[in-house]
Amino acid sequence: MTGPQSQVATTDSPRRVELGLGLQSDKRPGEYARLAVAAEQHGFDVLSVFSDLLYQPPIAALLEMARVTDRVRLGAACWNPYTLHPYEIAGQVATLDLASNGRSYIGLARGTWLGRIGVPQPRPVATLRAAARTVTALLTGDPAGIEDELFPLAPGTVLRYGLPTRLPPLLIGTWGEQTARMAGAVADEVKLGGSANPAMVGVMRGWLDAGSRQAGRRPGAVGVVVGAVTVVDEDGPAARALARREVAMYLAVVAGLDPTVVLPAGLLDGVQRRVETGDHEGAGRLIPDEVLDLFSFSGTPEQVAAQAQRLIDAGVSRVEFGTPHGRTGIEGVELLGRRVVPLLRRG
Repeated sequence: MTGPQSQVATTDSPRRVELGLGLQSDKRPGEYARLAVAAEQHGFDVLSVFSDLLYQPPIAALLEMARVTDRVRLGAACWNPYTLHPYEIAGQVATLDLASNGRSYIGLARGTWLGRIGVPQPRPVATLRAAARTVTALLTGDPAGIEDELFPLAPGTVLRYGLPTRLPPLLIGTWGEQTARMAGAVADEVKLGGSANPAMVGVMRGWLDAGSRQAGRRPGAVGVVVGAVTVVDEDGPAARALARREVAMYLAVVAGLDPTVVLPAGLLDGVQRRVETGDHEGAGRLIPDEVLDLFSFSGTPEQVAAQAQRLIDAGVSRVEFGTPHGRTGIEGVELLGRRVVPLLRRG
């Protein structure tokens, strides 16, 4: 099932689309609460915390934000079953759901860069499907057990504490066709992380709907969430300069995943060489405007709103504005809330 959604205007007719914030788990205690209060006051619908390698586990930030909010949905984008057993994921989701009075969602993804800590990632589609099945069984109190070589449950294995009153929505993070088809059969949402490319929405929709049809679900049953680095500021060129630096650090990962993008010859090699030597500013300067706009939301409030509107028109169910949000986090969230959200909800 999908969560509650908010009204956003499109160029043709109104559709129900969520606006969310994606937060990196690199902050000190208390900072998450401040951002969450501002986000809820400004009408955002969802707060996601990344679960990236070598950053803080997202659950602490999510619980802090649950305590100071009443309305926004909350979840990790995404928990990783290669580093956290689905039993542990289910427990953290249940804890978050209790703390938020039923506002949690389940986020699962295979993750990246795990070779740095010696964690292999075999059979990603089967692993994510099995993880989702196990988490679902535990959160619903199903005592039947699961016969599975990846994440089995013995019959009668149930959690020994209060469970959510409803199964939280399932989000799967992926860029891949096979995982997307699997998600079309089992998920409520799919997230394209690191993308602001409207063309990719149609590609993902096709993959999802193929999986949905095969599973007997209706086309369109699974929402498409698109999120990327966001830098908004009244000084548009300064915002875009910071966004270039941020995008440079992951361009090599996401650009190769997008089948709709053809980058200028030599761009990736040049960016990677500079990033590897610590020259992030130089790496960012290599990224042309048209590439920057495919992998970030950046510029003035009007520019950021226009980028988000193109994604809404392409059919997304949620736009997620990712870190760092502005030249400082709270200023970016405030500007997104005061200036960008109203532009997307006008009419």
